[in-house]
Amino acid sequence: MPTSDATTESAATKPAATGGVQSLERAFDLLERMADAGGEVGLSELSASSGLPLPTIHRLMRTLVATGYVRQQPNRRYSLGPRLIRLGESASRLLGTWARPYLARLVEETGETANMALLDGDEIVYVAQVPSKHSMRMFTEVGRRVLPHSTGVGKALLATTPADEVRALLSRTGMPAATEKTITTPEGFLDALAEVREAGYAVDDNEQEIGVRCLAVPVPDSPTAAAISISGPAGRVTEAATEKIVPILQQVAAELSVALANTNGS
Repeated sequence: MPTSDATTESAATKPAATGGVQSLERAFDLLERMADAGGEVGLSELSASSGLPLPTIHRLMRTLVATGYVRQQPNRRYSLGPRLIRLGESASRLLGTWARPYLARLVEETGETANMALLDGDEIVYVAQVPSKHSMRMFTEVGRRVLPHSTGVGKALLATTPADEVRALLSRTGMPAATEKTITTPEGFLDALAEVREAGYAVDDNEQEIGVRCLAVPVPDSPTAAAISISGPAGRVTEAATEKIVPILQQVAAELSVALANTNGS
């Protein structure tokens, strides 16, 4: 008869329903659950959320700790490990590379600078940009990090996040005023998110920088929460221009979503 170790190994490496290796799928699922938790997590919590038995989770976590993708804290709880940082940075750069042709199309059709941004923890990080061809144009350095409450992309990314999670994020980051038009109260920001859900797009109206308006939409079904935007002088990105630009933003976001879904080779 096989030993318990052999039985465990056989179960761990058996094919998954998708045709892959089940243990790998389970390990990645646990990493994503830990990322969603946003901090330390215990084995019992992972078992409850994933439906996997504790022995299975313990075995997978032991492997992830040994390889540096998970760290066990002194209190016996677990957090994401430092080895994931390099993977995340490389993936963000690659995501930006894939997005650039779509951003270039936005520039061609709107005339304004186009950006792509992700929600990384509690911050917005810009991962790609194609600048406007106008002599007067907006520029945001790729890799720049900003707080969500004063940006169009931040509103677009948080629009469907539960209110209690938004409040928790704002309590961690604070809501400093970048300009006199920056929203500085949780209630005001939640009201703005409701407007985004109703309108289907987000606006930064002189909230991050005076004289600059930004229009943003989320990328639907993106593998990681992402938004694209255009930004330009308030004198060009007017209410009338908004009516023309938003449908273009939404169309490009939908096409980018399809492109990202197809990068898995299926």
